[in-house]
Amino acid sequence: MKSIHRIQHSSAMHWVGNGFPVRSVFDYNGLGRELSPFLLLDYAAPHVFRPGKEKRGVGAHPHKGFETVTIVYQGELEHRDSSGGGGKIGPGDVQWMTAGRGIIHEEFHSADFTRQGGTLQMVQLWVNLRSTDKGAPARYQTLLKEKIPSVALPDGAGSLRVIAGEYDGHAGTAQTFSPIQLWDVTLGAGKTVTLPVPDGHTTALLLLAGEILVNDEGQAEEGDLVMFKKEGNSIHIHARAETHFLVMDGEPLNEPVVGHGPFVMNTDEEIEQAFEEFQKGQMGVLDG
Repeated sequence: MKSIHRIQHSSAMHWVGNGFPVRSVFDYNGLGRELSPFLLLDYAAPHVFRPGKEKRGVGAHPHKGFETVTIVYQGELEHRDSSGGGGKIGPGDVQWMTAGRGIIHEEFHSADFTRQGGTLQMVQLWVNLRSTDKGAPARYQTLLKEKIPSVALPDGAGSLRVIAGEYDGHAGTAQTFSPIQLWDVTLGAGKTVTLPVPDGHTTALLLLAGEILVNDEGQAEEGDLVMFKKEGNSIHIHARAETHFLVMDGEPLNEPVVGHGPFVMNTDEEIEQAFEEFQKGQMGVLDG
């Protein structure tokens, strides 16, 4: 098994825009430097919004050099970007956006969710791109719940949704630039599962609900991030309560990471170039 490297306890909540009350689990200036290809993870724990009329979310902003993966568990979001991509995602859906060579993007609660109110719960993960892929054209993948394979775990332990990568012969629908496995896992109380993960890969999990015992040695609770050492080919999870967690596994890129705000590149010069491109309007515009 992969030994536990560390368990990072949940951070305090802060607001992103006026629509996303998130906990910054890690970012590219901190733990993200140990978790290549993963750069940043924000978790919006369940939060109730009252019915309203004001748009809630984050207005037009740039990205370059990586991908954003947004997973909605409760609530409904609408996205638009300067490549013409966009759409609406609700419970169980995933939006996988490739910023690549540069894009302008906005994300808000959907008009219906704003008007009706309700509970929002979501995760946003930033995935780095190799230097050779940072110039890729913008791309937008909408992965609807019904298109994401759900696999029953052995002995009735629970289920695993394959967002990216593969599990037990079932392949996720997300197209990735480097080897990545992203699994959304639920376990029943008292159930146990051993999940195969590649030796040498970066492996971590975010606990979204419940309480788990990891590898019979470490306890994690809601909001905790469990980081594993790279050596080994499995992780062992026992659910002490009804449990829900997100597994992130990927091949390390082993390249320099230089980030500033919404841009993540390999050198300071490339960051300066990204700001210049943005200021000159070369990343496109959002109509309206």
